[in-house]
Order: sequence, then structure tokens, then C-alpha cells
Amino acid sequence: MEFFRIRRDIPFMKHAIVLNTVSALAFLFAVFFLVTRGLNLSVEFTGGTVVEVAYEQPADLTAVRRVVESLGYAEVPVQNFGTSRDVLLRLPIQAGQSSGQQSETLLAALKAQNPTVELRRTEFVGPQVGRELVEDGLKALAMVIVGIMIYLAMRFEWKYAVAAIIANLHDVVIILGFFAFFQWEFSLAVLAAVLAVLGYSVNESVVIFDRIRESFRKHRKKTTPQVIDHAITSTISRTIITHGSTEIMVLSMLLFGGPTLHYFALALTIGILFGIYSSVFVAAAIGMWLGIKREDLIKSGSGKKEGDPDDPNAGAVV
Repeated sequence: MEFFRIRRDIPFMKHAIVLNTVSALAFLFAVFFLVTRGLNLSVEFTGGTVVEVAYEQPADLTAVRRVVESLGYAEVPVQNFGTSRDVLLRLPIQAGQSSGQQSETLLAALKAQNPTVELRRTEFVGPQVGRELVEDGLKALAMVIVGIMIYLAMRFEWKYAVAAIIANLHDVVIILGFFAFFQWEFSLAVLAAVLAVLGYSVNESVVIFDRIRESFRKHRKKTTPQVIDHAITSTISRTIITHGSTEIMVLSMLLFGGPTLHYFALALTIGILFGIYSSVFVAAAIGMWLGIKREDLIKSGSGKKEGDPDDPNAGAVV
């Protein structure tokens, strides 16, 4: 499906050095902020008190947040849990206060605002649990990266795999850099968004690499940069449709999803925008500099190049 078709190839690779210099600088700034400022980890990672309260009527989350903020807690997750009458709060550790004291102080403040509130449960999440979550999250991220590399190496060739994984890591590090610079809260939901961006970005890279492979077969006289320019230009309509519709959905979560979904949607928004950029200007350019060429598509054991006139599969689309 195409909304439009560009007849003349856009010379993307002509500006590859300038655009990738910008990407490298953005990457280095992100790493700098991650090292110097670090991530503002949520209660799930650092430990704290989890409090569940219940109301007789559907809870006003905005009013509950105001009460929590009046106690000196900034950006505490406040969300419905199960029903609209149940509310779950995660309070960070405060010096000089035990978990029980925190929950008692919170309950007293909530009762002053609404006497019908009841305490359902209170739990302390220790730092040890937080360390385990960090370790498990890093393991999940590493497994996703390794799986993507193996998939791309099997489907295409090692040069494509290296180019795509560098582009995808570029997206992840820049997302983390934004969260480190602005000190936005990094929670398990944000980690899930980062993993989702990895899969989303690699999909765009696969589409472009597939079109590059197809263009190598059809346009034997074109140079590698010309083939890449043609592949990217021919997928622009598809990119606009796919990413445009996805971005509309994510922006709706960002604007109307409330504080609970705010940082999750924000991470997805940043990841999708940079995912488009990296697939076009980072992955394709790195593949070009690694020396991808028509010979990389030789079928093992056939002795013939794909696209040769005497190849019965010439011109076939995989």
C-alpha cells in the first residue's frame, strides 16, 4: 500500500557522514549524562514502600497525588489497582522513617482528605529486590540484542547484523540519555518500552535491508550507495504510513493516558522517532561503510550471484 511514490531517488548516502556525525555526538552526550547523572530509578529498583488503599467511591487520582505531593514525595506512581476504587502507591525510602511510619503518615493525610479511605495492605520492597530487578532487566536487554543479531545474521549477512544492532543500540542509549539528562523516573514500564523500541527499530531495518537486497537483484548497474538510496526512497511511503499511525497511538497515550502511562509513552515516542532516523541514516550508512555488495547475496553452494540472467530465481522477492 502506498499513498504516494517518489520517482527520483533521494541521495541519502550523500549526506551520510554529516548525519552520522550528528548521531555520534548525540550518542556521546547520552553516554556522558548516563555516567555523570545516572538514571532516576523508581521504587521497583531502589526499594521503598508499596501501599494499597480503597475508597467507597471511584478514587480521584488527581486529589490523591496532591495529598502525596504535600507530604514531600515528588512523582510518586499513583494508579488504580484492580478497580477504580482501589489505589496503589509506591513511596521511595525516606531517611529517618520506617515503612510503617510512612504508611501511617500517608493514611492519615488521605483520611483528612477523604475519611472513607481504608488501608488494604502495605509492603516494603527492599533494595535487594531492586538489585535483582536491575540484573534481570539487563539480562533481558542482552538476550534481546543477541537474539536480534542472530536473526539478522541468519536472514541476511553479518554486515547487515552489525549495522542493525549498532543502530538499535544507538536508539536505546539515546532514550536512556534523555531519561538521565532530565532525571525522568526510570521504572519497569520504561524498561518495557525500551525493549519494545528494540524490536520496533529492527523491523524498520529489516524492511530497508530487504529492499536493498531486492534492489541489488534488479539494478545491477547501480553502485552500492545508489542501490541504498533507491531502497530507502522506495520505502518512504510505507515508513510514513507505519510510523505515522504508530506515533498517533503513542502520542494519544502520552497526552491522554495520565501520569501512569506518561514515561512509558514518552520513551516510546523518543524511540520511534530515533528508530526511523537510525534505520535510514545509521544502519544503512554503516552497512555501506562495512562494504555490503551484490556478492554478499551469493547462495551457498550455488556458485551463482542472485540476479544473474541464468539464475531461475532471479528477480524473486523474498
